[in-house]
Amino acid sequence: MRILCLDVGDKNIGVALSDPTRSIALALKLHKRNSIKKDLDELRHIVDNNDVKEIVIGLPKDLSGGIGKRAQGVINFADVIKRHINIPVVLWDERFSSNEAHRIFEMAQVSHKKRKPFIDMMASQIILQGYLDAQKTK
Repeated sequence: MRILCLDVGDKNIGVALSDPTRSIALALKLHKRNSIKKDLDELRHIVDNNDVKEIVIGLPKDLSGGIGKRAQGVINFADVIKRHINIPVVLWDERFSSNEAHRIFEMAQVSHKKRKPFIDMMASQIILQGYLDAQKTK
């Protein structure tokens, strides 16, 4: 059983998947958004083909921990997923995940131009790893 993680943006969704032991997060792909139907079809395909039993979605809270416009859009998207895919969906605080992804690419000396297509995937992997680590301590 695996956990799927989504870093939802307006144009792209970064997708990560746990290993079967739910210990390690692995970046899977970048989904280019163009309609909610295609988003749901892609998610259903990933869930069905990877034994996914839970979906974690990064919630972009503002610095004070509040829910802004962007976070509300993610909550709305999560509600749509809950209605169409019958597995648990968890919202997980993703503050600073994109910053951390940029920092990792900077440490690896990857240029901004070359890292751009991979930032959302890396962010989803960071979000999922944080979630997996938190579950181990429970």
